[in-house]
Amino acid sequence: MSLLGADFRRDLEIRRYPILIYVFVPLTALVLQAWLPRILGNFDWFDLPFVITVYFALGRRSPIQGTLMGAVLGIFEDALSHHAIGVNGIAKTVVGFLAASVGVRIDVENHIIRLVLNFLLSLLSSAICIFIYRVLLGLDFAWQWQTELFLAIGNSVIAAVLFPLLNRLQVRE
Repeated sequence: MSLLGADFRRDLEIRRYPILIYVFVPLTALVLQAWLPRILGNFDWFDLPFVITVYFALGRRSPIQGTLMGAVLGIFEDALSHHAIGVNGIAKTVVGFLAASVGVRIDVENHIIRLVLNFLLSLLSSAICIFIYRVLLGLDFAWQWQTELFLAIGNSVIAAVLFPLLNRLQVRE
């Protein structure tokens, strides 16, 4: 069997968590994302709501749930930050949908595949935000490709640490 293919049992295996995990983990990510810049100053090297969106979308393997989680986390992140309302919501909605769709088709239990997906989806999320600001809103949005690259690397590093910790919270049957 190929590395990217999943056997029949794994196709049916969907990660399940207690309902409190679905509430407290995203809420904690939103609070930390809004609170840490006040303590550490301006930083752009990770996006916790993005990492949580990718984790739950890959684990649940449901494009609808991934889309909804991305939309909710993105809108709340915009509400807690100085960004235009909806920009992160759109980007995380697309990311949640794509992560769940990929999770259905390939074996996402491999840590390297998860990190590569996290890295690529982070770059896509940044590209969507830049496109919205510059083309759709017509704002003079200053950005540098190095910053977006460091953001993608930071998200991947956070995911490498956070994904195994969150795996321990799942309900075993």
